[in-house]
Amino acid sequence: MLRRGFLRTTTAAGLAAAGGLAAPNTNWAAGNKVLRFVPYANLANLDPIWTTQTGTRDASLLIWDTLYGVNDQLEPQPQMVEAHEISPDLKIWTFRLRPNLKFHDNEPVLSKDVIASIRRWMARDSSLGRRIKVILDAMEALDDRTFRFRLNAPFPQLLYALGKTGGPCAFIMPERIATTDPFRQISEHVGSGPMRFKSDEWVPGSTAVFERFAGYVPRAEKSNWMSGGKRINFDRIEWKTMPDSATAAAALQRGEVDWWQIAEPDLVPLLKKTPGVAVGINNPLGTLGGLQFNHLHPPFNDVRARRAVQIALNQTDYMAAAFGEDSTLWRTLPSFFTPNTPLYTEQGGEPLKGVRDYGLARKLLAEAGYTNEPIVLLVATDVPFHKAWGEVTNDLLKRIGMTVQYTALDWGTVGQRRTRREKPSEGGWHIFDAGSPGDECTSPAGYAKLDASGDTAWFGWPKSDAVQAKISDWYSAPDLAAEKKIVGDLNQVAMEEVIYIPLGFWKNQQAWRTNLSGIVGAPFPAFWDVSKA
Repeated sequence: MLRRGFLRTTTAAGLAAAGGLAAPNTNWAAGNKVLRFVPYANLANLDPIWTTQTGTRDASLLIWDTLYGVNDQLEPQPQMVEAHEISPDLKIWTFRLRPNLKFHDNEPVLSKDVIASIRRWMARDSSLGRRIKVILDAMEALDDRTFRFRLNAPFPQLLYALGKTGGPCAFIMPERIATTDPFRQISEHVGSGPMRFKSDEWVPGSTAVFERFAGYVPRAEKSNWMSGGKRINFDRIEWKTMPDSATAAAALQRGEVDWWQIAEPDLVPLLKKTPGVAVGINNPLGTLGGLQFNHLHPPFNDVRARRAVQIALNQTDYMAAAFGEDSTLWRTLPSFFTPNTPLYTEQGGEPLKGVRDYGLARKLLAEAGYTNEPIVLLVATDVPFHKAWGEVTNDLLKRIGMTVQYTALDWGTVGQRRTRREKPSEGGWHIFDAGSPGDECTSPAGYAKLDASGDTAWFGWPKSDAVQAKISDWYSAPDLAAEKKIVGDLNQVAMEEVIYIPLGFWKNQQAWRTNLSGIVGAPFPAFWDVSKA
């Protein structure tokens, strides 16, 4: 039985057997100073530079702060910075930190910490960070609160780069932590943000705890996404991992948890009927799905093998399996960019449209030299939409004549396994799926997956001179019309070379107890200004 059909028959029945719409348990919560939050996946690691997993980014936004932060218009606003000066040629950028910034060990945040943090971030951010590194002559500490970037070329997007939501974000850490090899995980989680991480209470797969840091000084402005005053109204925020959606829904109905980051679509109708529960859009810019190939090893190092999957893949199968029949919340997407944004284009998207051709797919696989070797498919079975997509991919690959090694893992383990470059038969992988928040996909600047630049490329390590050339052209575009022309060409060449395959676009829904106020739609859970009556 397909996962979605199973959920329709068992989840609703299970909740009904438990008493239908469960009554709130008003005695369970510990009061309005504790917020209990159910993240979309397990928090398996806590190094936001080492990994691009959004769950790690979400937790890190509580622990670490950034120099700038984008608002809901994707405009960078000062965050840890008090003021900056820019030379007329956009090559010299001088910044001054706000006074009284402290780390969680009560040491002051200094220019040397910023410089070490930015260097580590640049080594792992394969889009904007890499671009800055290429044109950077020097970063200099002028005094404890003042530092300078000296560039050898203009870079008007520097502030956006330092405040973007997409992973990795340019989080500021103490120098001793920031000097950790960027390709190794940090072992200490001393932050600069509004909450301390309670490492002594961390149980991966179960619980992560954050407590308010009294030394944090929020900005005076109203919070707006990553910008403004990050005022936390709770002494503790407890993340409760609940891989089973029915369990999470029942806990929310009973008041055992306060906020569920991504409500399973099959359960949303029940939650909407539950007294004391509210439902709303999680991220107004939605999410884009992608099927990722390992370009280092056969068969997907040959573009013909990647095209074989592309011409057989039906995006509707993926969207319906994961998000149900309500197509008002999802759409197919012959593009690598976020719909309804200025640079959105479908140029070159024809391979994802029309009748799917299994016969041609088998022919292309044969031409690529595929000889029935097992294809290692990584599937995060603890996240419902990843599990659904894994089942669709498993079926798709078998339909076009591939032998599949279905590898069931939790999402945290997928995040670690996908970093391995070894042969798939020796612990590596061939294919997996991922989602990217829509705010990261509005342009090539935030879209690391289109930066096919060898060592700094996203997992799968595609390399395409044609794609890289288009990205470079975009950085130099003089106006919006030129940007649109370049992005159209970029979408086409990335589709032709099958850097990866877009799976579609959707908007998730979140659910929370109505005694919470201040919940907003954002690319991440914005805990600031949320309070509990």
